[in-house]
Amino acid sequence: MRSLQFFAPLFAAIALALPAAAQVGGNLAAYPPQDVRIDITTGPEGVPVLSTNQINLTTGDYYRLTFSSDGEGEDAQGNPFARRIELNEFLANIHLRILTVSDIEIHLQGMSFRAIELDEKGEASFTFTPIRPGDYQVYIGPNPFGLGRPAGEQGVQDDPKVAYATISVK
Repeated sequence: MRSLQFFAPLFAAIALALPAAAQVGGNLAAYPPQDVRIDITTGPEGVPVLSTNQINLTTGDYYRLTFSSDGEGEDAQGNPFARRIELNEFLANIHLRILTVSDIEIHLQGMSFRAIELDEKGEASFTFTPIRPGDYQVYIGPNPFGLGRPAGEQGVQDDPKVAYATISVK
C-alpha cells in the first residue's frame, strides 16, 4: 500500500502530460495568416506546371493557401480546361476558417469541402490551421466530368495532364 502512495502522484503527472503533447497550442486563428501559394500554369500538351511541389507547414500556425490558374488549355471536348484540385486527406487534418473565391469570403468554422475547381483564369484560397503532422498529397488534374466521367465523381483521374504537390506538416 505504501508503494502505491508513492507511485500515485507519478502516474497522475504522466497521465496529465500525455494529452498535452498531442494538442496544438496557441490561438488557432492568430491573424494575420502566413501566405503560401501554388500557381498553376499550362505547360506543353496542357500538362499543369506548379510553381512549387513542396510546402512545409507547422501544426498550430495559421496559414492562407492560395491556388491560382492561368486558365489556359482545353479539355477533350474543346471546352476551357478546368483544373481540379483535390487534397482530401489534408482537409481532414486541418481546422478550416475561411474559403475565399473572387474576393467572396465563406466562413467555414471547421466545416469542409471536397475540391477546388478553377475553370478559367483566377484564384481561390482558404485559411486554416494544421492540427495533425503528416505528408499530404495535393492532386491537380482535369475535372472528371470533362473526361466523360459521371458528374460528381472525385479522385485521381487516369489522364496524362496531372500534377502533384506535397504538403508536409511538422
